[in-house]
Amino acid sequence: MTKYREVLAVPGMASLLGVSLLARAAITADVMALTLYVVLGLDLSYAAAGGVAAALTAGVALGGPLLGRMIDWRGPRTVLLATVVLQVVFWLSVPSLPYGILLGAAFVAGLSMVPAQAVTRQAIAAMTTERHRRAAFALESVQGELSYLVGPALVILAAAETSPGVVAWLVGAAIAAGGAGIALLNPPLRAEGEAAAGAAGRPPRREWLDARLLAVLLMAFGATALLSGVDLAIVATLQEAGQVSWAAVVVAVFGGASVAGGLIYGALPRPLPTWLLLGLLGLVTIPAGLAHDWPWLCAAVVGVGLLTAPTLSAVADAVSRLAPPGVRGEVTGLQSSAQSAGFAFGSPVVGIAIDASVPAGGFVAAGLAALAAALLGCLLSRRGPQTRAAASTAFMVPATASRRDRETTSG
Repeated sequence: MTKYREVLAVPGMASLLGVSLLARAAITADVMALTLYVVLGLDLSYAAAGGVAAALTAGVALGGPLLGRMIDWRGPRTVLLATVVLQVVFWLSVPSLPYGILLGAAFVAGLSMVPAQAVTRQAIAAMTTERHRRAAFALESVQGELSYLVGPALVILAAAETSPGVVAWLVGAAIAAGGAGIALLNPPLRAEGEAAAGAAGRPPRREWLDARLLAVLLMAFGATALLSGVDLAIVATLQEAGQVSWAAVVVAVFGGASVAGGLIYGALPRPLPTWLLLGLLGLVTIPAGLAHDWPWLCAAVVGVGLLTAPTLSAVADAVSRLAPPGVRGEVTGLQSSAQSAGFAFGSPVVGIAIDASVPAGGFVAAGLAALAAALLGCLLSRRGPQTRAAASTAFMVPATASRRDRETTSG
């Protein structure tokens, strides 16, 4: 725990993580808030609600690199405040929008989503040293798990007490408050030694969009494809067993195991290769399909959860190492887009597997998708330029590294 205390002692780090948690919890709840509004407020089908959710997700995926590039150009405060204003306009207008207009507005809202996660990741890379960076990204991944556990649950509870329109306003207010809070903190996105590199301008894309970075983006895609598929497979398994009401318990166990796994991984003396973590995650997911009721499913998802936050943490750490300072915002945006695409890809593919076989087939499909991404990521990472020693540590510690290099890498 010493590493975590040292990370939180970094000036501004505790405040950044706290405010970012508020923003990210609200952002993870936005799809649920829109779903409840379409189904309960507009009295339309879940398919119609899925259309709005898909429009929002598509906007987020496309907007990530664009907002990242704007952050590289104008800095975080300007972009954060601009997106906060646009989010306030959208969420205030949600209760008065007919479905057709809401569909287009949701896409625009996704394009202009407050980049809380991207700014937090860039700030972590700038504010921490090599020794503490992995622990800091572990805390960031734990923050993400807490967001997914808390955000949607609070929206459902609020919907039971008030109208869907009011819930939309509350979600919008939380997103705006979190984004404005990060803008007020205005965290640095470049370390002191990177200022000169950033002032030199943007390096050509061919210099940084290489095989190693593509490997990380592919593994980010594979990780979230697995996670979205596992969520669907859990519901399908419990529905077949007539135990859907226990889904919240299983998801809570899953999230708790992921939080524990992230904290354990961040405290380890040495990192593990990203492809290895993702491959292990895929392997432990496949046998989860053998569980046929909620107690066994709780036990099965513990292994999956223990590897979830470490995998996401390793991906974020790898991106921070591979991204040149002048384009770190754009690269972080590409990471967010890859993860959004993974979420959009995982659910339908696993759904097809479940419909074509049994609920256990959903776990198999999710695990195989992660294994394929891990294998391709491993192969691609070995094709990257060997001269980028700092980047190579994002995947593995070279056997020929000096003792000092190994100590630095182990953090």
